[in-house]
Amino acid sequence: MSKYYCLIAGLPNIALDDSKLAYTVSGFREELDGILTSKDRRLIDLFFLKFDNANLIQFLKTPDAEPDGRGTISVSDYRAALRALRDEEAIPKATIKRLPAYVVDFLKLYLQSEEKGEAMENVSWDDRLAAFYYAYAMKCGNRFVADWYELNLNMNNMLAAITCRKHGLDKSGYIVGENEVANALRTSNARDFGLGDTVEYLPDLQRIAEETDLMAREKKIDLLKWGWLEENTFFKTFDIECVFAYMLKLEMIERWVTLDKTTGEKTFREIVGAM
Repeated sequence: MSKYYCLIAGLPNIALDDSKLAYTVSGFREELDGILTSKDRRLIDLFFLKFDNANLIQFLKTPDAEPDGRGTISVSDYRAALRALRDEEAIPKATIKRLPAYVVDFLKLYLQSEEKGEAMENVSWDDRLAAFYYAYAMKCGNRFVADWYELNLNMNNMLAAITCRKHGLDKSGYIVGENEVANALRTSNARDFGLGDTVEYLPDLQRIAEETDLMAREKKIDLLKWGWLEENTFFKTFDIECVFAYMLKLEMIERWVTLDKTTGEKTFREIVGAM
């Protein structure tokens, strides 16, 4: 396993309440160029696929919209893959090399639903794509990274289930994925969804779900995730896991630093609504 002594020793200390950025997430990615092994670089690329996911959803809704530059898959690749699948032809080799397998599976599902007349605004395609992405990421071969994605899948699903119960909604339409937690959330009517003995952070998440201030709620979620990162990298000080965790922390700080009081409430209502 590769060690990154010089890289990690030279990184500035950061905290969630920092008011300035040590790096942007994109800047940190550039910093890693030429330092990481090809295997470890793929884990960093895995993280940046989230921006490609957002670009794909935006493309399906508004084909001419400007994509987020943090993504690496071009709109032309999405367009070529979609056209080939519609025409029941093979996706061009150059395109298929740049598309993760889960993107192709998602596009097939999208076309099937399109034939049934399901409009994008009536179906949570963000959630469907997220389910494909999480399943893909959880098979990355790195235990820490896989656990991180499963943590996010579980937290999002549990918050969705708690919200559904609070408002009398059918939770089955909001739970994604097929792991043990997702299946328990779909089937259990217990207060803890039958997960009290297996998900140690569930009580914390239930308390957070009761927070009425949306920005305070999101900050508490980030603090919970930050604590998980600290705990799970404690013995991996100079490993890729520590590099990956640092990037995740930078993303959290970047989101908070770039929000101002005027746009904050609107943005977080959108975040919670999407959740």
